[in-house]
Amino acid sequence: MSGNSRLLIIDDDAKFCRLITDYLAGFGFEVQATHNGEDGLKRALEEPWQAVILDVMLPVVDGFTLLKKLREHSEMPVLMLTALGDEADRIVGFELGADDYVPKTSSPRELLARLKALIRRASYTTPAQSYSKSNADEISIGSLLINTAARFAELDGQELQLTPVEFDLLVVLAQFKGRVKSREELLNEIRDRNYDVFDRSIDVHVSALRKKLGDDPKLPRFIRTVRGAGYMLVLESE
Repeated sequence: MSGNSRLLIIDDDAKFCRLITDYLAGFGFEVQATHNGEDGLKRALEEPWQAVILDVMLPVVDGFTLLKKLREHSEMPVLMLTALGDEADRIVGFELGADDYVPKTSSPRELLARLKALIRRASYTTPAQSYSKSNADEISIGSLLINTAARFAELDGQELQLTPVEFDLLVVLAQFKGRVKSREELLNEIRDRNYDVFDRSIDVHVSALRKKLGDDPKLPRFIRTVRGAGYMLVLESE
């Protein structure tokens, strides 16, 4: 079976897993559940999944450690799902490579909407090389090349391993090259929903993207911070 409709939920609350499994099944998803981090990591890496729903508080291996290990091998979409709700926990999750973060107090309907938005941004079932690279699909900025149809980016001829959120963030900045985009505008562009203007998670994603671009915030090749306004993409020579 392909991973096109399969979701893995890693959560030690069996009752909660059954609730989510039954709800998502009504929308065409096959959901498999596992209840500890060690088994969850093994299954996430060995089987095809469209996305992983990951709890933070897990036995054996906690969710943050699991996510860190998963990101060493895979850019599979990951939705963090936890009872912890403070900003510090969200930032840790984003820094480790989570694509989105939803409290367990959220309704199943919101979870479904966030999953659908996350899955729309990911395109893991088709390798980038299988797409035809037309000029209309390509954005070239110095040594950076982005193919929006293939969801493929390379720098100095080397492929960039980006999460879905990082890729979409890069595309938005590239499409508005030379223009400042505020945090709120970037969040609205890449997350398919309105976020609190004070949500600082965008800074974490920008930081992760900069690292993958080899960018120094003090001497940026690509992403420049405009204090009090937001971020913009510039040419290396500018």
